[in-house]
Amino acid sequence: MRPENQSSISEFFLLGIPIPVEQQGFFFALFLSMYLTTVLGNLLIILLISLDSCLHTPMYFFLSHLAFSDISLSSITVPKMLMNMQTQDQSIPYVGCISQLYFFIVFGCLDNFLLAVMAYDRYVAICQPLYYTIFMRQELCVSLVAGSWLLCCAHALLHTLLLVQLSFCADNTIPNFFCDLTALLKLSCSDISLNELVIFTEGVMLLILPLSSVLSSYICIWTTILRIPSTKRLFKAFSTCGSHLLVVSLYYGTLAGVYFFSSSWGLSDRVIIASVMYTAVTPMLNPFIYSLKNRDIKQALEIFVNRANFFK
Repeated sequence: MRPENQSSISEFFLLGIPIPVEQQGFFFALFLSMYLTTVLGNLLIILLISLDSCLHTPMYFFLSHLAFSDISLSSITVPKMLMNMQTQDQSIPYVGCISQLYFFIVFGCLDNFLLAVMAYDRYVAICQPLYYTIFMRQELCVSLVAGSWLLCCAHALLHTLLLVQLSFCADNTIPNFFCDLTALLKLSCSDISLNELVIFTEGVMLLILPLSSVLSSYICIWTTILRIPSTKRLFKAFSTCGSHLLVVSLYYGTLAGVYFFSSSWGLSDRVIIASVMYTAVTPMLNPFIYSLKNRDIKQALEIFVNRANFFK
């Protein structure tokens, strides 16, 4: 049978999360509350950093971009999932699917790079404190964030352009709640060897490089702390790195736990669980992690609340 051209595919169907019909209402309310918490929590982080001059430092500059990335990553997928759960209409237009894929790759990649940049910032603060203001000057911080945006946009554009060259078969059902690259490649009738080659070279490289940077930064931090043992120094290092290290562990721990240590589950179940963790759970937890473990954020929040009460 001759494969159908991609122009004949006008839409895809998202199977979504396999939830029993009688539990749809509960999970809709759950995911809606998680999404609203994600948006409001991360917006609050951005607002506090922009209003409080004490937070105009490299660490919080990077944190504000991470908060924006978390809002975007969650907003790309969760609202569509909620709409599908409410309307029972699982369709998504071809153009909408490709657009969703592009932005999902952009912000998923951006989270990865921002965590690496923040790890480098913590390394300089602890291992090279006398040179911190020299190394982490404003121009470098802006360049690191701009470079991360540029690399991630180019990375997403490469995979998107390769994907739109493919033809798709009659089967247009995606076993997930958003347009996933691997799922779309499985639906293609074309030769996907080039797509797979790019994923396993360029894609893996863009994952390994930031992860290596994070690991090397914390190895240097740990070595520096052990070289001069001090309870005060250890407490300062933990207060400086604790929140970021917890977010990094949550981000990469999800990858390891779901994809490598859960072989007893079905593949589709693992993919959906990983997707929920990335798009809904982790972005929601990040504001709580940074606010509960960060004295500066809590002080900025207290000042903000006091000002709001004063103007009432």
